[in-house]
Amino acid sequence: MNAVFRHRLTWPALALILLLLLNQAFRSDFFSIRVQDGHLYGSLIDILRNGAPTLLIALGMTLVIASRGIDLSVGAVAAIAGAVSCTYIYNSPEPASLQTAAVAVAIAVAAGLALGLWNGFLVSVIGIQPIIATLVLMTAGRGMAQLVTGGQIISVSNEPYRAIGAGYFLALPISILIAAAAFAVAGLLTRRTALGTLIEAVGINPAASRLAGIRARSITWIVYIFSGFCAAVAGLMISSNVTAADANNAGLFIEMDAILAVVIGGTSLAGGRYSLVGTLIGALIIQTLTTTVYTLGIPPEVTLVFKALVVIIVCLLQSTKARTMLQRRKQPVLMAPSQTKAAL
Repeated sequence: MNAVFRHRLTWPALALILLLLLNQAFRSDFFSIRVQDGHLYGSLIDILRNGAPTLLIALGMTLVIASRGIDLSVGAVAAIAGAVSCTYIYNSPEPASLQTAAVAVAIAVAAGLALGLWNGFLVSVIGIQPIIATLVLMTAGRGMAQLVTGGQIISVSNEPYRAIGAGYFLALPISILIAAAAFAVAGLLTRRTALGTLIEAVGINPAASRLAGIRARSITWIVYIFSGFCAAVAGLMISSNVTAADANNAGLFIEMDAILAVVIGGTSLAGGRYSLVGTLIGALIIQTLTTTVYTLGIPPEVTLVFKALVVIIVCLLQSTKARTMLQRRKQPVLMAPSQTKAAL
Protein backbone atom coordinates (compact mmCIF):
# COMPACT_ATOMS: atom_id res chain seq x y z
CA MET A 1 0.00 0.00 0.00
CA ASN A 2 2.85 2.40 0.81
CA ALA A 3 4.35 1.73 -2.61
CA VAL A 4 1.06 2.76 -4.21
CA PHE A 5 0.96 6.08 -2.37
CA ARG A 6 4.62 6.73 -3.18
CA HIS A 7 3.91 6.41 -6.91
CA ARG A 8 4.09 9.81 -8.60
CA LEU A 9 0.76 9.35 -10.41
CA THR A 10 -1.26 8.27 -7.37
CA TRP A 11 -1.99 11.72 -5.97
CA PRO A 12 -2.85 13.41 -9.30
CA ALA A 13 -5.21 10.51 -10.08
CA LEU A 14 -6.85 10.82 -6.65
CA ALA A 15 -7.18 14.58 -7.12
CA LEU A 16 -8.91 14.06 -10.47
CA ILE A 17 -11.30 11.50 -8.97
CA LEU A 18 -12.14 13.82 -6.06
CA LEU A 19 -12.84 16.72 -8.43
CA LEU A 20 -15.16 14.54 -10.50
CA LEU A 21 -16.96 13.32 -7.37
CA LEU A 22 -17.29 16.91 -6.16
CA ASN A 23 -19.02 17.85 -9.39
CA GLN A 24 -21.28 14.82 -9.07
CA ALA A 25 -22.23 15.88 -5.54
CA PHE A 26 -23.50 19.24 -6.82
CA ARG A 27 -24.91 17.96 -10.12
CA SER A 28 -26.65 14.60 -10.05
CA ASP A 29 -26.41 14.23 -13.84
CA PHE A 30 -22.68 14.99 -14.06
CA PHE A 31 -21.68 11.42 -14.95
CA SER A 32 -24.61 10.83 -17.26
CA ILE A 33 -23.87 10.46 -20.97
CA ARG A 34 -26.69 10.58 -23.50
CA VAL A 35 -26.89 9.81 -27.20
CA GLN A 36 -28.51 12.42 -29.40
CA ASP A 37 -28.55 12.31 -33.21
CA GLY A 38 -25.91 9.58 -33.03
CA HIS A 39 -23.53 11.75 -30.98
CA LEU A 40 -22.42 11.41 -27.37
CA TYR A 41 -23.18 14.33 -25.06
CA GLY A 42 -22.50 14.97 -21.39
CA SER A 43 -20.25 16.78 -18.94
CA LEU A 44 -17.49 14.17 -19.22
CA ILE A 45 -17.55 14.46 -23.02
CA ASP A 46 -17.35 18.25 -22.70
CA ILE A 47 -14.30 17.96 -20.42
CA LEU A 48 -12.52 15.71 -22.90
CA ARG A 49 -13.45 17.86 -25.88
CA ASN A 50 -12.59 21.22 -24.30
CA GLY A 51 -9.41 19.79 -22.78
CA ALA A 52 -8.13 18.38 -26.09
CA PRO A 53 -6.17 21.56 -27.10
CA THR A 54 -4.56 21.75 -23.65
CA LEU A 55 -3.64 18.07 -23.78
CA LEU A 56 -2.10 18.45 -27.24
CA ILE A 57 0.04 21.39 -26.19
CA ALA A 58 0.95 19.69 -22.91
CA LEU A 59 2.19 16.64 -24.86
CA GLY A 60 4.66 18.76 -26.78
CA MET A 61 5.56 20.67 -23.62
CA THR A 62 6.30 17.40 -21.80
CA LEU A 63 8.99 16.38 -24.26
CA VAL A 64 10.46 19.89 -24.34
CA ILE A 65 10.68 20.03 -20.55
CA ALA A 66 12.08 16.49 -20.45
CA SER A 67 14.95 17.72 -22.63
CA ARG A 68 15.63 20.48 -20.07
CA GLY A 69 13.86 23.18 -22.05
CA ILE A 70 10.65 25.21 -21.98
CA ASP A 71 8.34 26.54 -24.68
CA LEU A 72 6.44 29.70 -23.80
CA SER A 73 5.46 30.38 -27.41
CA VAL A 74 2.83 27.63 -27.83
CA GLY A 75 -0.09 30.01 -27.25
CA ALA A 76 1.22 32.39 -29.90
CA VAL A 77 1.84 29.51 -32.31
CA ALA A 78 -1.76 28.36 -31.79
CA ALA A 79 -2.97 31.90 -32.55
CA ILE A 80 -0.84 32.06 -35.71
CA ALA A 81 -2.13 28.68 -36.89
CA GLY A 82 -5.72 29.79 -36.48
CA ALA A 83 -4.99 33.14 -38.10
CA VAL A 84 -3.33 31.79 -41.27
CA SER A 85 -5.93 29.04 -41.77
CA CYS A 86 -8.98 31.28 -41.33
CA THR A 87 -7.47 34.07 -43.40
CA TYR A 88 -6.76 31.66 -46.25
CA ILE A 89 -10.32 30.31 -46.14
CA TYR A 90 -11.77 33.82 -45.96
CA ASN A 91 -9.82 35.01 -49.02
CA SER A 92 -10.29 31.80 -51.01
CA PRO A 93 -12.53 31.89 -54.12
CA GLU A 94 -14.25 28.73 -52.76
CA PRO A 95 -14.38 29.36 -49.00
CA ALA A 96 -16.78 26.48 -48.26
CA SER A 97 -15.00 23.66 -50.12
CA LEU A 98 -13.20 20.68 -48.63
CA GLN A 99 -10.10 21.41 -50.71
CA THR A 100 -9.88 24.90 -49.26
CA ALA A 101 -10.12 23.50 -45.72
CA ALA A 102 -7.41 20.93 -46.46
CA VAL A 103 -5.02 23.58 -47.81
CA ALA A 104 -5.75 25.83 -44.82
CA VAL A 105 -4.94 22.99 -42.41
CA ALA A 106 -1.72 22.22 -44.30
CA ILE A 107 -0.64 25.88 -44.17
CA ALA A 108 -1.33 26.06 -40.43
CA VAL A 109 0.59 22.86 -39.68
CA ALA A 110 3.49 24.01 -41.86
CA ALA A 111 3.56 27.30 -39.95
CA GLY A 112 3.67 25.42 -36.63
CA LEU A 113 6.51 23.19 -37.84
CA ALA A 114 8.45 26.21 -39.11
CA LEU A 115 8.03 28.06 -35.82
CA GLY A 116 9.08 24.98 -33.87
CA LEU A 117 12.10 24.72 -36.15
CA TRP A 118 12.92 28.35 -35.36
CA ASN A 119 12.75 27.74 -31.62
CA GLY A 120 14.95 24.66 -31.98
CA PHE A 121 17.46 26.66 -34.02
CA LEU A 122 17.70 29.41 -31.40
CA VAL A 123 18.13 26.92 -28.55
CA SER A 124 20.33 24.23 -30.07
CA VAL A 125 22.41 26.16 -32.62
CA ILE A 126 22.60 29.73 -31.35
CA GLY A 127 22.65 28.58 -27.73
CA ILE A 128 20.03 30.99 -26.38
CA GLN A 129 18.36 29.97 -23.13
CA PRO A 130 15.04 28.22 -23.92
CA ILE A 131 12.97 30.58 -21.78
CA ILE A 132 14.40 33.61 -23.63
CA ALA A 133 14.24 32.05 -27.11
CA THR A 134 10.60 31.09 -26.76
CA LEU A 135 9.69 34.30 -24.94
CA VAL A 136 10.70 36.17 -28.09
CA LEU A 137 8.21 34.20 -30.19
CA MET A 138 5.60 34.41 -27.43
CA THR A 139 5.66 38.19 -27.77
CA ALA A 140 6.31 38.55 -31.50
CA GLY A 141 4.07 35.64 -32.49
CA ARG A 142 0.94 37.28 -31.13
CA GLY A 143 1.81 40.36 -33.16
CA MET A 144 2.37 38.20 -36.25
CA ALA A 145 -1.10 36.72 -35.82
CA GLN A 146 -2.58 40.20 -35.60
CA LEU A 147 -0.74 41.21 -38.77
CA VAL A 148 -2.16 38.22 -40.61
CA THR A 149 -5.72 39.02 -39.54
CA GLY A 150 -5.28 42.78 -39.81
CA GLY A 151 -6.25 43.12 -36.15
CA GLN A 152 -9.73 41.84 -36.91
CA ILE A 153 -11.65 38.71 -35.95
CA ILE A 154 -11.84 36.67 -39.14
CA SER A 155 -15.02 34.60 -39.30
CA VAL A 156 -15.36 31.77 -41.82
CA SER A 157 -18.08 29.38 -42.96
CA ASN A 158 -16.57 26.04 -43.88
CA GLU A 159 -18.13 22.83 -42.53
CA PRO A 160 -15.11 20.56 -43.16
CA TYR A 161 -12.92 23.04 -41.26
CA ARG A 162 -15.48 23.39 -38.47
CA ALA A 163 -15.49 19.61 -38.03
CA ILE A 164 -11.94 19.71 -36.60
CA GLY A 165 -13.08 21.34 -33.39
CA ALA A 166 -16.84 20.81 -33.38
CA GLY A 167 -17.46 17.76 -35.58
CA TYR A 168 -18.15 14.14 -34.63
CA PHE A 169 -16.90 10.79 -35.87
CA LEU A 170 -18.09 7.43 -34.56
CA ALA A 171 -20.25 9.32 -32.03
CA LEU A 172 -17.20 11.03 -30.48
CA PRO A 173 -15.96 14.60 -31.03
CA ILE A 174 -13.20 14.67 -33.63
CA SER A 175 -11.02 16.83 -31.36
CA ILE A 176 -10.94 13.99 -28.79
CA LEU A 177 -9.93 11.49 -31.47
CA ILE A 178 -7.16 13.79 -32.73
CA ALA A 179 -5.79 14.27 -29.22
CA ALA A 180 -5.99 10.52 -28.54
CA ALA A 181 -4.14 9.76 -31.78
CA ALA A 182 -1.40 12.28 -30.94
CA PHE A 183 -1.09 10.80 -27.45
CA ALA A 184 -0.81 7.27 -28.86
CA VAL A 185 1.81 8.26 -31.44
CA ALA A 186 3.86 10.15 -28.84
CA GLY A 187 3.65 7.18 -26.48
CA LEU A 188 4.76 4.70 -29.15
CA LEU A 189 7.67 6.85 -30.32
CA THR A 190 8.97 7.60 -26.85
CA ARG A 191 8.31 4.30 -25.07
CA ARG A 192 8.68 1.76 -27.88
CA THR A 193 11.75 3.26 -29.52
CA ALA A 194 15.03 4.71 -28.30
CA LEU A 195 13.74 8.28 -28.69
CA GLY A 196 12.35 8.46 -25.15
CA THR A 197 15.63 7.25 -23.63
CA LEU A 198 17.60 9.75 -25.71
CA ILE A 199 15.33 12.61 -24.58
CA GLU A 200 15.79 11.61 -20.95
CA ALA A 201 19.57 11.36 -21.39
CA VAL A 202 19.76 14.84 -22.92
CA GLY A 203 17.56 16.23 -20.17
CA ILE A 204 19.56 14.67 -17.34
CA ASN A 205 22.98 15.76 -18.61
CA PRO A 206 23.39 17.28 -22.10
CA ALA A 207 27.20 17.38 -21.89
CA ALA A 208 27.49 13.74 -20.85
CA SER A 209 25.01 12.68 -23.54
CA ARG A 210 27.14 14.39 -26.20
CA LEU A 211 30.24 12.62 -24.91
CA ALA A 212 28.31 9.35 -25.10
CA GLY A 213 27.67 9.93 -28.78
CA ILE A 214 24.08 11.20 -28.54
CA ARG A 215 23.30 14.02 -30.94
CA ALA A 216 21.78 16.33 -28.35
CA ARG A 217 21.28 19.08 -30.91
CA SER A 218 19.10 16.84 -33.09
CA ILE A 219 17.01 15.76 -30.09
CA THR A 220 16.44 19.41 -29.18
CA TRP A 221 15.29 20.18 -32.72
CA ILE A 222 12.89 17.21 -32.66
CA VAL A 223 11.14 18.15 -29.40
CA TYR A 224 10.67 21.81 -30.37
CA ILE A 225 9.36 20.87 -33.82
CA PHE A 226 6.93 18.44 -32.20
CA SER A 227 5.85 21.16 -29.76
CA GLY A 228 5.20 23.54 -32.65
CA PHE A 229 3.18 20.86 -34.46
CA CYS A 230 1.04 20.18 -31.39
CA ALA A 231 0.45 23.90 -30.86
CA ALA A 232 -0.60 24.34 -34.49
CA VAL A 233 -3.12 21.49 -34.32
CA ALA A 234 -4.45 22.90 -31.04
CA GLY A 235 -4.81 26.29 -32.73
CA LEU A 236 -6.83 24.66 -35.51
CA MET A 237 -9.11 23.10 -32.89
CA ILE A 238 -9.62 26.42 -31.11
CA SER A 239 -10.34 28.44 -34.25
CA SER A 240 -12.50 25.80 -35.95
CA ASN A 241 -14.61 25.34 -32.84
CA VAL A 242 -15.77 28.96 -33.11
CA THR A 243 -15.18 29.20 -36.91
CA ALA A 244 -13.15 32.34 -36.38
CA ALA A 245 -9.60 33.52 -35.78
CA ASP A 246 -9.09 35.85 -32.80
CA ALA A 247 -5.40 36.76 -32.70
CA ASN A 248 -5.76 38.51 -29.34
CA ASN A 249 -7.49 35.76 -27.35
CA ALA A 250 -6.88 32.46 -29.14
CA GLY A 251 -4.55 30.32 -27.03
CA LEU A 252 -4.12 33.10 -24.48
CA PHE A 253 -2.34 31.73 -21.36
CA ILE A 254 -2.72 28.16 -22.62
CA GLU A 255 1.03 27.72 -22.18
CA MET A 256 0.53 28.19 -18.44
CA ASP A 257 -2.18 25.52 -18.32
CA ALA A 258 0.09 23.20 -20.30
CA ILE A 259 3.03 23.72 -17.95
CA LEU A 260 0.77 23.16 -14.94
CA ALA A 261 -0.53 19.94 -16.50
CA VAL A 262 3.03 18.73 -17.09
CA VAL A 263 4.12 19.55 -13.54
CA ILE A 264 1.02 18.00 -11.96
CA GLY A 265 1.71 14.89 -14.02
CA GLY A 266 5.06 14.40 -12.34
CA THR A 267 7.45 15.56 -15.08
CA SER A 268 10.57 17.13 -13.60
CA LEU A 269 11.23 20.74 -14.60
CA ALA A 270 14.93 19.95 -14.21
CA GLY A 271 14.70 17.64 -17.22
CA GLY A 272 15.03 13.91 -17.68
CA ARG A 273 12.11 12.24 -15.90
CA TYR A 274 8.73 12.61 -17.63
CA SER A 275 5.35 10.89 -17.84
CA LEU A 276 2.92 11.17 -20.73
CA VAL A 277 0.18 9.46 -18.72
CA GLY A 278 0.81 11.96 -15.94
CA THR A 279 0.46 14.79 -18.44
CA LEU A 280 -2.88 13.35 -19.56
CA ILE A 281 -4.10 13.28 -15.94
CA GLY A 282 -2.78 16.80 -15.37
CA ALA A 283 -4.58 18.17 -18.45
CA LEU A 284 -7.83 16.55 -17.31
CA ILE A 285 -7.39 18.09 -13.85
CA ILE A 286 -6.92 21.56 -15.35
CA GLN A 287 -10.02 21.22 -17.54
CA THR A 288 -12.09 19.66 -14.75
CA LEU A 289 -11.17 22.60 -12.53
CA THR A 290 -12.76 24.94 -15.07
CA THR A 291 -15.93 22.85 -15.01
CA THR A 292 -15.89 22.72 -11.20
CA VAL A 293 -15.76 26.51 -11.03
CA TYR A 294 -19.07 26.76 -12.90
CA THR A 295 -20.61 23.84 -11.00
CA LEU A 296 -19.87 25.39 -7.60
CA GLY A 297 -20.88 28.87 -8.73
CA ILE A 298 -17.51 30.37 -7.80
CA PRO A 299 -17.35 34.09 -8.70
CA PRO A 300 -15.16 34.91 -11.73
CA GLU A 301 -12.80 37.06 -9.65
CA VAL A 302 -12.01 34.07 -7.41
CA THR A 303 -11.61 31.52 -10.22
CA LEU A 304 -7.85 31.85 -10.66
CA VAL A 305 -7.28 31.75 -6.89
CA PHE A 306 -9.35 28.56 -6.62
CA LYS A 307 -7.42 26.90 -9.45
CA ALA A 308 -4.11 27.96 -7.92
CA LEU A 309 -5.04 26.49 -4.53
CA VAL A 310 -5.99 23.13 -6.04
CA VAL A 311 -2.78 22.98 -8.08
CA ILE A 312 -0.66 23.85 -5.03
CA ILE A 313 -2.35 21.15 -2.95
CA VAL A 314 -1.81 18.51 -5.64
CA CYS A 315 1.85 19.50 -6.06
CA LEU A 316 2.41 19.34 -2.28
CA LEU A 317 0.81 15.90 -2.12
CA GLN A 318 3.15 14.78 -4.90
CA SER A 319 6.22 16.07 -3.08
CA THR A 320 7.95 13.34 -1.11
CA LYS A 321 9.69 15.95 1.02
CA ALA A 322 6.42 17.71 1.90
CA ARG A 323 4.76 14.42 2.89
CA THR A 324 7.80 13.46 5.00
CA MET A 325 7.71 16.79 6.85
CA LEU A 326 3.98 16.36 7.51
CA GLN A 327 4.50 12.85 8.87
CA ARG A 328 7.27 14.05 11.17
CA ARG A 329 4.97 16.68 12.68
CA LYS A 330 2.34 14.04 13.39
CA GLN A 331 4.78 11.63 15.07
CA PRO A 332 5.42 12.15 18.83
CA VAL A 333 8.92 13.14 19.83
CA LEU A 334 10.59 10.25 21.69
CA MET A 335 13.16 11.12 24.36
CA ALA A 336 16.35 9.10 24.76
CA PRO A 337 16.69 7.02 28.00
CA SER A 338 19.38 9.36 29.35
CA GLN A 339 17.16 12.39 28.72
CA THR A 340 14.27 10.64 30.49
CA LYS A 341 16.37 9.94 33.61
CA ALA A 342 17.63 13.53 33.64
CA ALA A 343 14.09 14.80 33.43
CA LEU A 344 13.12 12.67 36.44
